[in-house]
Amino acid sequence: MTESISSQNAIEIAHLSKVYAGGKKALDDVSLNIPRGQIFGLLGPNGAGKSTLINILAGLVNKTSGSARIWGFDIDVNPRNAKNSIGIVNQEIMFDPFFTPFETLENQAGFYGVPKSERLSMELLRAVHLEDKANAYARTLSGGMKRRLMVAKAMVHSPPILVLDEPTAGVDIMLRQQLWDYVRELNAQGVTIVLTTHYLEEAEELCDRIAIINHGRLIANKPTRELVDMAQEKIVIVTVDRDGAGLPSHPCFDKVEQTGERVFSITFNKDRANAGDVLGAVQALGFGIVDVATREPDLEDVFLNLTAAA
Repeated sequence: MTESISSQNAIEIAHLSKVYAGGKKALDDVSLNIPRGQIFGLLGPNGAGKSTLINILAGLVNKTSGSARIWGFDIDVNPRNAKNSIGIVNQEIMFDPFFTPFETLENQAGFYGVPKSERLSMELLRAVHLEDKANAYARTLSGGMKRRLMVAKAMVHSPPILVLDEPTAGVDIMLRQQLWDYVRELNAQGVTIVLTTHYLEEAEELCDRIAIINHGRLIANKPTRELVDMAQEKIVIVTVDRDGAGLPSHPCFDKVEQTGERVFSITFNKDRANAGDVLGAVQALGFGIVDVATREPDLEDVFLNLTAAA
């Protein structure tokens, strides 16, 4: 029996838990919807449960309780269709080093039952800038090339969902940018992207929405801009007109650090004060202001605050 695929969500997870032998709880009652067509960030510290969640969706780990649907297909009721609807790029690089990139993609397409006439091996290699390496042994590829081959391998059956688990770990800046350009291109074509990364600036730049998992529990799930706006702390960097051992304390200063000659970084809570209050306090303490810069809060601030509190 074919399940409905009319849902607006690419992935639906309800009350998902995983307890390993020995009692370790990797996932604790996680409920999460990933809308179709988005680039969705799944973040958390090491050991938070992200990889367990991905491996359950990939069919590599059995859940303890709860449910998950991929493109409308329940992973228990219709596992084959669920698996065909998702491509996974794992952290570990996994393919036979004695096959060429072209053979690697052809073999993977065969595993998914893609007829020879419908395979896109060369097109995929071209898309990930590996066309000139099509017939080289995979073991001769650089680390960045192997990562891009893993992305192409995950796309051989043209899944509507692509999961990237730490895809840019150990990849240099230029190759990382090429990978993100391809990911954006796939997303523009309608592919839903799920991304885990330790590079928070990447998540902030790329993702439409971000969920944060810590100790197996979901602690945040919001549009990226809304999540960044949760940061309460802001920083004003002030250059003053005379030397001093340091700025005296003031009720609107949460923290003061001297970061250069006559330069102070002042942290304040945006719910209790604003930049004008801070500058007024500096002047009231007897300092003239030569220059001012501000640093807006970013995803890293939110991430650290949320995971420290959880």
